[in-house]
Amino acid sequence: MRSNRWVNGFTLIELIAGIVVIAIVTLVVTAGLGQLFRQSVDPWQQVRATEIGQGLMNEIMARRFDENSNVGNQYVRCSEGSGNCTTPAPCPTDGSTPNAEEAQRKQFDDVDDYNGLRLTGAELSGSSSNHYNGFGAWVCVSEKAANELKRITVAITIPQDETLEFSAIKGNW
Repeated sequence: MRSNRWVNGFTLIELIAGIVVIAIVTLVVTAGLGQLFRQSVDPWQQVRATEIGQGLMNEIMARRFDENSNVGNQYVRCSEGSGNCTTPAPCPTDGSTPNAEEAQRKQFDDVDDYNGLRLTGAELSGSSSNHYNGFGAWVCVSEKAANELKRITVAITIPQDETLEFSAIKGNW
């Protein structure tokens, strides 16, 4: 009479085949999830870009309409009384700010000063730690109606090379 002890086990070939099948299934599943992980980062980056764009737009909209706008009396427009309004230069494509006098962002006092401004991650975070590594911002100010309206466009580039644009109109009221 023979013992049934050896009948219930697996052979070495069966174990190797099982390991190979599990490895293939794991590879297929993780390859499919890799795309999902990459896509799950996009909304987070878009939220951060929106945060940057809105903050920069708020900063710009808080400035005067024009260099010739009256600071003390908000009821006098730049086209009335003291002189003419300035026309913003065309948006530069080389990353330079059109006016040499506006080299320091801290000294920007009107909307036109931001025209052509380019900022990178370190400049966007405003601190020594770079919370916006890989992000970039570009500002364009253009005249919509002579002496009355200026369009401000803020373009934010996220690390995946996608660009989100924010626009606002500043009025000479």
